[in-house]
Amino acid sequence: MIPSDSSQKEDEAPIKAKRSKPEEEEEEKEEDVVFHPVKLSRSDLYRPPSAEELNQLKEAESLFHCSLLKMQMEELLKEVALSERRKQRIDSFILTVTELLQAVPESPEVEVSDLSWLSGAVKVPFLLVPKATKGKFHMAPPASVDLIGSYPLGTCTKPRIMVDLAVTIPADVLHPKDVVNQRYPRKRALYLAGMAEYLASSSDIGTMRYSCLHGNRLRPVLLLTPPGKDSSSFTVCVHVCPPPGFFKPNRFHPQRNNIRTEWYTGLQSSLSGKVSGEPPTPHYNSSVLGDLLPRAHLQFLSAVSSQCSAFADGVALLKVWLRQRELDQGTGCFSGFLASMLLAYLLTTHRISNTMTAYQLLRNSLNFLASTDLTVNPSLAEFHSAFQVVFVDPSGHLNMCADMTACTYKQLQHEASVSMQFWDNPTVDGFHSLLMTPKPMIRTSDHVFQLCELVKLQSSCKKLNLLSELMDHSGNYVHTALPFILSLLQRGLGQRIHLLTHSLSPAPEWSVESDAPKHKAQPPLSFGLLLRPELAASALERGPPADSPKAAEFRQLWGSRSELRRFQDGAITEAVLWDGESMCQKQLVPKQIITHLLQLYVLHFIGIKPSSTGEEESLLVVQSYDDLSRKLWRLEGLPLSITAVQGAHPALRYTQVFPPVPLKLDYSFFDREKTSRSLVPKENKPCPAYITPITVICHMEGSGKWPHDRLAIRHIRAAFNIRLGELLKKHHNYTCRSCPTHLDVWKDGLVFRIQVAYHREPQVLRESVNAEGLLVVRDNEEAQALEMETIHKPLLTSTLHGLQQQHPCFGAVCRLAKRWLGAQLFSDDITEDTADLLVASLFLQPAPFTPPGSPQVGFLRFLHLLSSFDWRNNPLVVNLNNQLTAADYTEIKNDFMASRESLPVMFIATPKDKTLSMWTKRAPSVQVKLHVLGGEQSHSFPILDPFLRAHTSPGSH
Repeated sequence: MIPSDSSQKEDEAPIKAKRSKPEEEEEEKEEDVVFHPVKLSRSDLYRPPSAEELNQLKEAESLFHCSLLKMQMEELLKEVALSERRKQRIDSFILTVTELLQAVPESPEVEVSDLSWLSGAVKVPFLLVPKATKGKFHMAPPASVDLIGSYPLGTCTKPRIMVDLAVTIPADVLHPKDVVNQRYPRKRALYLAGMAEYLASSSDIGTMRYSCLHGNRLRPVLLLTPPGKDSSSFTVCVHVCPPPGFFKPNRFHPQRNNIRTEWYTGLQSSLSGKVSGEPPTPHYNSSVLGDLLPRAHLQFLSAVSSQCSAFADGVALLKVWLRQRELDQGTGCFSGFLASMLLAYLLTTHRISNTMTAYQLLRNSLNFLASTDLTVNPSLAEFHSAFQVVFVDPSGHLNMCADMTACTYKQLQHEASVSMQFWDNPTVDGFHSLLMTPKPMIRTSDHVFQLCELVKLQSSCKKLNLLSELMDHSGNYVHTALPFILSLLQRGLGQRIHLLTHSLSPAPEWSVESDAPKHKAQPPLSFGLLLRPELAASALERGPPADSPKAAEFRQLWGSRSELRRFQDGAITEAVLWDGESMCQKQLVPKQIITHLLQLYVLHFIGIKPSSTGEEESLLVVQSYDDLSRKLWRLEGLPLSITAVQGAHPALRYTQVFPPVPLKLDYSFFDREKTSRSLVPKENKPCPAYITPITVICHMEGSGKWPHDRLAIRHIRAAFNIRLGELLKKHHNYTCRSCPTHLDVWKDGLVFRIQVAYHREPQVLRESVNAEGLLVVRDNEEAQALEMETIHKPLLTSTLHGLQQQHPCFGAVCRLAKRWLGAQLFSDDITEDTADLLVASLFLQPAPFTPPGSPQVGFLRFLHLLSSFDWRNNPLVVNLNNQLTAADYTEIKNDFMASRESLPVMFIATPKDKTLSMWTKRAPSVQVKLHVLGGEQSHSFPILDPFLRAHTSPGSH
């Protein structure tokens, strides 16, 4: 096929762009080339802009947040495009392969099940189950060899360059009835093996391996690489296809049967010979039909792309977006072919214009995906009765999303919707979030679990009576059971989750000298849950009333766990109660549901006993503090009234790694010291446990009676400490100990350290009188430390406490992050407040993710933030309480760049601290930053990733 107009324009680009480097040069030498500025004459320098340049300026102004985004996308497109030298190598290798394939020798005709004509070195890339089928086969040179797919269309992109080659089987090798009982797929595999055997003797071929097209075992392909140093630069994927129009399309209607039950099971039945009683085989039909249409699809896409100059660039951007979300590879993926077809559909239905730019094509495509549900379409009822997702090709016969599950499409919709939400947000780096940030399941989903021993699903298919579906999937019991498992989990989890996702089984690759891998050789099947925090931890699953018709369905779903319960409102309904005594157990309620349902219907698991995670201890501290705060507010008899009571301790925002635990003293272990009445341990008795004091700041009202001398203010504060202790002892019988700087209050087995604060004291500390008797105001460390203790830390604590109320797992993520920092001996360099702000940024600006819904996913994103954030060139803005506007972001960025050399190596801006980064002013140092932000977290990923993948199942099995 002739490349589209877009590829022709790419060839002209180096002529128009004087500063660009010729594409003919080696890609590997690009970094060594020195670019010199272009010297322009005065007339060229000051000439008026052309019409094309004016259009570009107008586009950059109206369509992009700033011209930087436009340039970033243009550079990305250059990065993923193929160079002319690479294209020449591909064309040369394609020509060599074509000449070799056209010289494939003929072989005598044999039975399809007779493999004696093949040498023992090359195997057939097909699982021959059942082993025998009717038909004759012989090798012959192909009728034609054609380029198909993205390469001739001009939409082939790096880094994984795959060039598709369609080899047409001669008509005399096939029979019109070969669509029945896998005859055509087996002949197709035999023809592929015959070609592999012939190519194996050629020195012009580097490596040869078998694979399957998007994991479909009925459509094996042959992967060829060139010899020498180009072996890893690109791959040629050889497809085998029947002659165009050889099979009638109506034979592949979703309601037609092409796999006979008697042949597949080997058992005689009363329906033998009666096609009308056979179950339909829509997935098998779509697999065969897919081989008939690649040339027609290429012609259709070429015609569409020739009318839209930005078509190739739009497809390239959409493919990058899909790749970052791991949606473009594997069984049931949204492949690059589907991306091209989606854009072509939008263009042909005039939902988008031929004059749109690549940016606009990507935006409109994502908007269409986010707003259009392809799982429901009444006008395509026959397709929807057989497939979960329907996207019909231009012929009207093939569902191009036949292997896609509804969950995968819902994931695609969700990702498109999230992308559209932050696309226009000027405070988010849209380019980086959209196209540069990988989104693996383990960092995207709140909970991840795996099914490892997939061979057990074979017995599950029999247990669930899925024989018809098993025939339709040609014995692939994993893909047969998957829709049932997804439906079961969706029903069981219900409103607890936003989204249920699953991994896409990668296309297997194996040597041409090896047998095709069994279905059980697939990697573990991973499932991801995106939780609704407000509902996920509910221990009660309330069902329909006992007399409702749906009650029987509820009991059937939950089995023995369902029971009748009477509620306070008088209703008697079916209900399921899960273990939820502790916060940890409540967080694992989804795990209990999944384990129970899989045990009941699919597989057997052994549960894992959870342990405490610190939520209860923090809650006790907060409850005790709230009670103390109310009592302080109500105290009477103080010279000045209390204006504010604020906590200033990590435990009060649920982020303390080990929250203080209430301690009950055994007084028999102590003697009382006579003077101060303090407790002194007796001889031969253990030393008392250390009790961490919880800092509470008590602000007193302003008054003219406050002195202006720093020493006098300290004496007044000491007097307030004594008076507060007396009143708390008198009214509430609390044990108190007054000190010059604070008051310790023993309450509920905890120690609260109350510090009295006067709002003008930092200003007094800054004032001094010089030798000339003039008042001088000069900032100093003492005033800064006092402001930090009495103003900034209490404000941060109350703000992060509110964040914990919005996102229940915030505190748990902070504790995990601090535990990791402590294990790496970085606790002194990255303070608790700094760590809490780093974690808060993950919840306040999660793009391109949603806010973390579980501690483990938040911790992984914390490690990724440390490893990927560019601290040298960017400030980390933590928009607490959403107080910062777009103008504030711009101001912070500009001030940061202007003063970068004098600012901390790790700069964190907040609404109350836009220019100084007070939380990281003293630490970490440059050396520590390079160590913790450049090395340790990168060591943690290789350790954590396999561990988490190995321990993400509902239980050991």
